[in-house]
Amino acid sequence: MSDWLPLPYDDWRATRDTLHMYTQVVGKLRLALTPFEPHWMNVPLYVTSRGLTTSPMPIGSRTLEADFDFIDSVLILRTSDGALERRALGGSVAEFYADVLGALARLRVDVRLSVVPTEVPEPIPFPSDRTHDTYDPAQALRFWRVLGLIDSVLREHRAGFFGKSPPVCFFWGTFDLAVVRIGDRRVAPRPGAGTIERFGGTAEQICGGWWPGDERYPHPAFYAYAWPKPAGVEREPIRPAGAAWNTTIAEFLLPYDVVQRSAEPGGAILEFLRSTYAVGARLLRWPEDLTRFEVPGPPLAAAAPARVSGRIRGD
Repeated sequence: MSDWLPLPYDDWRATRDTLHMYTQVVGKLRLALTPFEPHWMNVPLYVTSRGLTTSPMPIGSRTLEADFDFIDSVLILRTSDGALERRALGGSVAEFYADVLGALARLRVDVRLSVVPTEVPEPIPFPSDRTHDTYDPAQALRFWRVLGLIDSVLREHRAGFFGKSPPVCFFWGTFDLAVVRIGDRRVAPRPGAGTIERFGGTAEQICGGWWPGDERYPHPAFYAYAWPKPAGVEREPIRPAGAAWNTTIAEFLLPYDVVQRSAEPGGAILEFLRSTYAVGARLLRWPEDLTRFEVPGPPLAAAAPARVSGRIRGD
């Protein structure tokens, strides 16, 4: 069986939506404890060999780290003085939120979290959210296994860029894994821009990543876009076959099932990311030598390694 497991949106939508809110609770913790960085690079989570992590966050003279472990189906909170709290994954968002606050209190972490979810329609404050209460550990584990394979390919894509590119990020607001390439030219916010764009879209960017689908596009897919959106970008040809501009999302999309059927899934992803970058870089007039390091070769994920995509929209 292929390591590139199917992940139909409708099959795990309820678990996906609950897990999304779990990651928002933990993401809000990182937002509260870390100093702001341009483009919101202080807030993402990162893929690990067992799940997702905040990485260490400062709490006075100590640090705190929060880890989703999808193998053991548990959230682990640990501090640099050796204290540790565990909370099994499952239950309503309201219960999860209350238990996380209790664990933080026992760890002597004094923090106030924003309780309203970000970048979702009709957000329900965490303390009141008993709507999202479905959690299937097997479905979450499958999601993470797919995420781990994609993370390896995105890391390879990131490695081929001489400019500024933060580590591969899991953005808990939009629930996607992304690699961002940032240009030198500053960008003025659009009139009426929200907080995320005003502080996250301050420079030209070319971004590529993956997300498991949402209500607007109920299918897992790879995406790519340039910011600000260059005139006519939607008419540009890209690769591989099956990739195209999506008018609903206003981004280039490559369906995940196209990658699954590919003889070399990692190669298909890199072809998509490199071709869409080439289009965006040409239209934004970025220097050509920023990617001279990129050469053809077998992608990391093509060798089927052992199991071990806030996003700015121009619409």
